[in-house]
Amino acid sequence: MNTFTKIKAWFSNHKPTKRRIIQLYAALLFNANLKGYITGDIFKGTTKNLCTPGLNCYSCPGAVTACPMGALQNALYSAEKSTLYYMVGIIMLYGLMLGRWICGWLCPFGLIQDLLHKIKTPKLKKNRVTKILSYFKYVVLVFFAVILPLMYAFRDFPLPGFCKYICPAGTLGGAIGLLISPENSGMFSMLGPLFTWKFALMVSFIVSSIFIYRVFCRFVCPLGALYSLFNKFCLLGIKLNRDKCVDCGRCISKCKMDISKVGDHECIHCGECIEVCPTKAITWKGSQIILPDSEIEAAVTDEEKAAVVAKREKRTKTVYRIVAAVLAAVLAVSLVYFNFLHKEPEIDVCEVGEKCYALDLELIGSDGETINVDYYQGKVIVINFWGTWCAPCVAELPHFDDVASEYGDDIAVIAVHTVDQKEKAEQYVNTNYPDTKIKFVYDTNDGSGLDKYYTILGGKGSYPMTIIVDKKGKIQFSMEGSMTHEELSLLVESYLYE
Repeated sequence: MNTFTKIKAWFSNHKPTKRRIIQLYAALLFNANLKGYITGDIFKGTTKNLCTPGLNCYSCPGAVTACPMGALQNALYSAEKSTLYYMVGIIMLYGLMLGRWICGWLCPFGLIQDLLHKIKTPKLKKNRVTKILSYFKYVVLVFFAVILPLMYAFRDFPLPGFCKYICPAGTLGGAIGLLISPENSGMFSMLGPLFTWKFALMVSFIVSSIFIYRVFCRFVCPLGALYSLFNKFCLLGIKLNRDKCVDCGRCISKCKMDISKVGDHECIHCGECIEVCPTKAITWKGSQIILPDSEIEAAVTDEEKAAVVAKREKRTKTVYRIVAAVLAAVLAVSLVYFNFLHKEPEIDVCEVGEKCYALDLELIGSDGETINVDYYQGKVIVINFWGTWCAPCVAELPHFDDVASEYGDDIAVIAVHTVDQKEKAEQYVNTNYPDTKIKFVYDTNDGSGLDKYYTILGGKGSYPMTIIVDKKGKIQFSMEGSMTHEELSLLVESYLYE
């Protein structure tokens, strides 16, 4: 056998199944903004108002739509009832149409787990313990995806508990997806204990997926728990004809999920059980559209049966080709649009050497009182972007407090707290800096959940960030990352006495 024949034989033996092709297609379609991995930016176009069926993090640079799980948690906080109605409605629509077929065919993180499980190692087979553990995802759904967001809604601040503390898809697609871009090198300075926890959790899911089939889907995923409620009624999936079933148990033995029967709440409709059923009692829902049962039952002779089979195959191939052509066209258009045609709205960013933009910012602890940099013309102005959630930000704040005290009225130090975890800022400032000369203010939301002033002054997602404005109101210095007291003092003096 020559080399070419061996290669051909290898590809023939390792040819991807239809399910694997659809999984790959869905992952690419939902993450069509490939340039985001290079630029390190999160796509913010209008398609982000739509939700993918599967778990796909909003913060992933490639994602062109939102994740239904994250959107649902934020909707529980939203004052707009229409947002909550939309999310409940879209999840019910996906559930009634597809059920957990989404888990088996469309979820990108499900694909990752499937591929990891292909690695040849000893595997943990399903048993009584795994069956009991499969109910844990309902606990995650109720507590992390519903109760926690609702608790924090009453505190006037959103907390998507599952996304923040657990979701490995968010860590892999969102955090790691952003950190791999050289444009986001400054983000490493803002990593803290929460990232360490989520990274460790993600690694544990990835490693365990090699030995345990779909460990995250089976035991933890709240979205899978939601869709499982619709498995019995969904339009697409597998169905069992009880009249043909002989209860041989081959379907349950073949299945890697913790099912008790075909099509129950744990079934992801992968279709593997269809191949092993000796009586052909398991079929796809809607298969009669291609060839009605009446045509099959009408066949009597071998010739008629052969003709029916040939007819079925011909119709099936025709349907597959039409669907494949349409899907290929949709993917091609999506890739071209998101990577070449779509343009994000340009933001008028104030860069070093330009006049610092003045934006009214609310003082923390005041009753709506605002300030802006124009109030301090003639002084050196130090603007520090921080957040209580950011450990490096909190660690460097004493240096800014010392500098504000040392230089007194000659300078102005403005500390701008992020939109994220805004409710913690006042208590933190009152407890730690009751007599400070720093002007602590809140940043404002630009309408998409991002910090407006931070973005205007050139922020790209890394905290802390420091801006120094000279006496004429021009930006002279901008840096992402922590600063020492000595560095800050030298910079202030260089512009104070120039």
